[in-house]
Amino acid sequence: MRKFEKVSIDEFSKYYDKTMYEEYDLPKRMTRHSAGYDFLAIEGFTIKPGEIKKIPTGYKATFGNDEMLMILVRSSMGFKYNVRMTNQVGIIESDYYNNIDNEGHMFVSLQNEGDRDFVVKKGEGYAQGIFTKFLICDDDITTNERQGGLGSTNKERNDE
Repeated sequence: MRKFEKVSIDEFSKYYDKTMYEEYDLPKRMTRHSAGYDFLAIEGFTIKPGEIKKIPTGYKATFGNDEMLMILVRSSMGFKYNVRMTNQVGIIESDYYNNIDNEGHMFVSLQNEGDRDFVVKKGEGYAQGIFTKFLICDDDITTNERQGGLGSTNKERNDE
């Protein structure tokens, strides 16, 4: 089943006041033809010109093993305000869900490359998630399993 869920209140309270847990909404499509599910701000925030902000979404997602969730900046943010995601596109694989490090809690890192403050109010969209299928090579024999959260599939490189 493909769906978004809230992270546990324990994971949530690492980043936000736990009294806000019941107040925030899961991502939603804003029109019936929208491809993306808008990620909605749990609390308002401002990103000053040149600043980077790491945003805990409060979300995790479950979906099929042959699918991925792409996280992208909302188009208008880049076009109108010159705000971008620091990794350009976030790719979430199905085995990130409920990982041992952070339950699959997704984060978005935004950078303001514009010349004025970028302000997001509580409940406003700041990123979007798009589910899609992907293909693998016919001769693929990968058997490794995820051992943690963000960056865990590359830990042997020691580049963090």
